This record gives sequence, structure tokens and C-alpha cells, in this order.
Amino acid sequence: MNLLHNSLMLIDSHCHLDYYSEVDRPNVLARAATAGVCEMVTIGTTLSQSQTLPAMAAAHPNLWCTVGIHPHHAAEEPVPEPQQIAALTNHPKVIGIGESGLDYFYDRSPRDVQQAVFRAHIRAASLAEVPLVIHAREADADIAAILQDERDNGQNFAFVLHCFSSTRALAQTAVAIGGYVSFSGIMTFPKSGELRDIARDLPAERLLVETDSPYLAPVPFRGKRNEPAYVVHTAKLLAEVRGQSSEELADLTTGNFRRLFRKTA
Repeated sequence: MNLLHNSLMLIDSHCHLDYYSEVDRPNVLARAATAGVCEMVTIGTTLSQSQTLPAMAAAHPNLWCTVGIHPHHAAEEPVPEPQQIAALTNHPKVIGIGESGLDYFYDRSPRDVQQAVFRAHIRAASLAEVPLVIHAREADADIAAILQDERDNGQNFAFVLHCFSSTRALAQTAVAIGGYVSFSGIMTFPKSGELRDIARDLPAERLLVETDSPYLAPVPFRGKRNEPAYVVHTAKLLAEVRGQSSEELADLTTGNFRRLFRKTA
């Protein structure tokens, strides 16, 4: 396995560790540690699945989790009350809410339902005082409008656009209202030149890295199952794009992670 073995201290800010088998998961975590990935965040996608994640995170000192409903699952049950979602963050290992957002590419849930569930998550993040992890696909205008509308109506929330592959306009809007932007293996793909340009130009203090594993493995593992260890390849390219050393990029993104996910500090 061609991993970059080094002493970097990176954080995979978004992965789905429950997608690996119980037999394989310890090996995945061990390979991450060997590669220099010191911590990971495993992500909630439904309320029932979210309730299983704190125990998983508690079993591993380098693992955190979030709770929430992915837009693909938004219509599977009634729109939750913000208080219901916020209550799931009481566990010390739950550091954020999500992933939630809008996905108009697959449209697996009606758009009005996606929007209602997204707003419930924003309000839950404000109530719980933890950041929101946002999924945005082919829905830039509505994502930006809802974020701004909720902010204008008194919701005080931090957030990150995860696995960013959207427009420069959405990235700039997010940063302007206090958000962070996280880059995945997508930025290593040959046709992702525009995405690399966006990553180069964003404020350093708003950058994170992630895998979204087991999906979207970066070059040189594209087409294979992704895992947290591979975030080193995305981080290496992001450092090159921004004219930094890998060590500087690791320090930068880890510091940004601590500021956003304050329960980890």
C-alpha cells in the first residue's frame, strides 16, 4: 500500500467508519494512525444510525462523531424538531450536527422536505452550540439562501461545507458568513483544476481536509475503497496548491478543526 508514511498530525474531518465491518475497522484505524492521521470524525446520516455512533467513538480515543440526517434520508420519517437533534449532542464524543443539507443531483427526497430538514438542523446546531456539517450538491443557490436567511433570523451557528465540489460563489458566500470549507480526494482528480484554484484562493483559516471514506478515494487510489489514511494525499496536494509544506498544511488544518469543533480542543 503506497501511503505517505510520515509524522504529520492530520485530522480526517469527515468519514463513515460504520460502513466498514467490525472486523476491518480496527485495521482501518491502525492504517490511519500509521499514515499520520491522528483523529477522525465519523458522520451521522440518519437519526437511528446517529444514535449508534457515540459508543463507537467512545471506544477509540482518536475518534469523534456527529449526528444528523443526510438529505437522501430526509423523507424517511417526519421532519425532526431541532430540540430532538440537539439532544443527541449531549454525549462528549458528539462534536457536531450533520451531515445535512441539499442534494438536487440525486433528488432522493422531495426538495421541500430536504429544505425543511436542513433548516431543522441549522436550528439544532444553534441550540446545541456545535457546528453543522453541510452536504451541498447541485443546490448552491438554495444552500446559500437558506444559510443567509437563518442567520438573518437570529440563528447563531458555525458550519462547514464538507467534500466541497461546488462553485466559487458558494465557497465565497460560506466564508463571508463565517463558514469553513473542507476538501476531499475530489480535488486530486485530473479534471478538478477549478476546484484546486478555489482551494488555493480561500482564506487559510477556513480550510479543512477529509476523505468522505469509503467514497472518493484520491489519486493514486481512485476507483478503490477510500479510507481515512488516504487524507494525507489530499492534504499533500492542497499544500502544493497553496505553496506550503505538508507540515504547515497539517498544522493549519488541525488548528482550524479545533476552532470549528470546539469540543475537541
